[in-house]
Amino acid sequence: MKKIHRAKPDPRPDLLLQGRLHDPFAFLGLHQEHETFVLRVFHPYATEVCLAGASGDEKLQRVHADGLFEWRGTAAPTFPYQLRILAEGKESLVYDPYAFPPQITSFDLHLFNEGKLHQGYHVLGSHLTQLDGISGTRFSVWAPNAERVSVIGEFNRWDGRINPMAVHGSSGVWELFIPNLPQGVLYKFEIRNRAGALLVKTDPYAHAFELRPGTAARSGIGIAHDWQDGTWMQQRSQWDWLHAPLNVYEIHAGSWKRHPDGSFYTYRELAEHLIPYLEDMGYTHVELMPVSEHPLDESWGYQATGYFAASSRFGSPDDLCFFIDRCHQAHIGVLLDWVPAHFPQDSFALARFDGTALYEHEDPRLGFHQDWGTHIFNYGRNEVKSFLLSSAHYWLSEFHFDGLRVDAVASMLYLDYSRKAGEWLPNKYGGRENLEAIDFLRELNIMVHDDFPGAVTLAEESTSWPAVSRPVYLGGLGFSMKWNMGWMNDTLKFMQQDPVHRRYHLNQLTFSQLYAYTENFVLPFSHDEVVHGKGSLLSKMPGDAWQKFANLRLLLTYQMSSPGKKLNFMGNEFGQGPEWRSAWEIEWWQLGVEPHQGMLNMVRDLNRLYRDLPALYELDFEQAGFSWIECQDAEQTLLSFIRRGRNGEMLIAAFNFTPVPRNRYRIGLPFNCSYREIFNSDSEYYGGENQGNGSGIHAENTPWMGHPFSAEIELPPLAGILLMPV
Repeated sequence: MKKIHRAKPDPRPDLLLQGRLHDPFAFLGLHQEHETFVLRVFHPYATEVCLAGASGDEKLQRVHADGLFEWRGTAAPTFPYQLRILAEGKESLVYDPYAFPPQITSFDLHLFNEGKLHQGYHVLGSHLTQLDGISGTRFSVWAPNAERVSVIGEFNRWDGRINPMAVHGSSGVWELFIPNLPQGVLYKFEIRNRAGALLVKTDPYAHAFELRPGTAARSGIGIAHDWQDGTWMQQRSQWDWLHAPLNVYEIHAGSWKRHPDGSFYTYRELAEHLIPYLEDMGYTHVELMPVSEHPLDESWGYQATGYFAASSRFGSPDDLCFFIDRCHQAHIGVLLDWVPAHFPQDSFALARFDGTALYEHEDPRLGFHQDWGTHIFNYGRNEVKSFLLSSAHYWLSEFHFDGLRVDAVASMLYLDYSRKAGEWLPNKYGGRENLEAIDFLRELNIMVHDDFPGAVTLAEESTSWPAVSRPVYLGGLGFSMKWNMGWMNDTLKFMQQDPVHRRYHLNQLTFSQLYAYTENFVLPFSHDEVVHGKGSLLSKMPGDAWQKFANLRLLLTYQMSSPGKKLNFMGNEFGQGPEWRSAWEIEWWQLGVEPHQGMLNMVRDLNRLYRDLPALYELDFEQAGFSWIECQDAEQTLLSFIRRGRNGEMLIAAFNFTPVPRNRYRIGLPFNCSYREIFNSDSEYYGGENQGNGSGIHAENTPWMGHPFSAEIELPPLAGILLMPV
């Protein structure tokens, strides 16, 4: 008896209806089967689906009650064909997404999988595009361990069965073009993992998101701003930042100023109000604490979920471009605080993105920050490197940022960062260095300096790791500059001492000169020093109210005179009383109180002096730009030094760290000439008592402190003065 071989039933309809179809393009859309053309459409909410044609519509047959429709014919319909869909009494004419094959090139996929795709924001995410003359939105996402990935959104009732995506083989990248989908619709990705669990994730490469607390991305958002900063960008490409003034005003966009009802200033309102303030105060740059999209205001942006999206709480991407453009036209650079060290556990974002540890490490000894409750990026995974390098490239390219302040570099460099024995895993050589993170940081800095001439990278790095700000080809990490956390901590510890005890701690101020030129240092008084119960800079100062203000004026004068570029957080410039609170604006009302206004006047004058006097910035990173006059007078707790420029410009800085006036204090001088006091933090205009050297200083032929000449000067209490030869 002859065996009858019955054809096995096609499992694909059931897999589609169950939301488990791995390759939807092999089933949906138009296919030729032998001599017949078959068109399959899945639309669970349609009562009728027709193939629209010039000579009339051809109705598709419902082959499954859950919404699978099919058409068969001997000739293929004209491409691109349209479908007329009747659903809930409404008719729509659409193109079939499954008529358009995936478009991402194998070369881009190769670069992505090799960790070399620096402009991944053009490839992944959602993009308005045209295929065969049809406009729509192309979606793509990396989810290599998914069984199925779908685009879900307002346009398909957030139903993951309707728009499953195609995967590009072993690359792990999924793609789908949805015709006629307009810009700005809300969407996410629905991912079914290998275990069958459903995950709903926002797009890691999205360029815009809905306003918190919503977490959906907006489709096809791009930059449409008409840039007017060509002159600035051209000049920046020739900028000699090593020998230029760099004085940064760090702000938190959500609390610099707010409206009376507590709402945020937008990027455009910041342009209107912040830029004139920066110009008046004489800052060269403004640094924005992270404005990458983040769901929680209280994270200040350091737990980002949108690495390619300007936060919608302040406006659109074009609004941010407007702010930066206006800054550039006002000759003010803009730096971005960027966070590649960690990301939050939010289930809608990067964490276990496709059901596996994709962006992070599986082992918490490698992949979890205990201090911050966040995941550590897996820098050894090429696709993660492409993601992070593309993020850095995006902000610098699309928004014209002038540099990146890279957050928490120390936590990236050490595998045992903030961990006890047994809580971390050594590298392949048995050491504590994170070799993959080191390679990533070097690649980052090479990319930035090669692709964006004049852009700078600044490392927040708090350890003695060598050559952080030395070129990669010399074995360094390649950063332009490094925050000098040692100088900052030592200086603040010294200033917090009661002046009567400072004589025993003068080495806290002098020690930094032993290493000051091993890196290109920035001297920071950042937001980290005025939060979490640390108090404001003013409140750290000892003494009564007068002494507190005098000490703070002294501290900021010392900072501005010392070798290194400068950074101060908003509120420092007028001596805000309480520490920073991100839920309110800084306390501008205090400028109605004379000592605070005096502090602001002083910082304005200091900023302008710093910008205008080459001796204060040209040789910040070279020993030739600094020499002590007196650094051992602990008994009187005084310091004095010389700052020099490249062409012989020089000035003398002298400081009295006690509340006792030092009258007729003899100081060594390099030249036999007259000297003019160009700055005195004790000026009555700044809230001081106006003691000083207004009548001028005349050198005498008396060697002193190792210098051939000297003079007697007046050093006011708790004050710093600057002298220049006439």
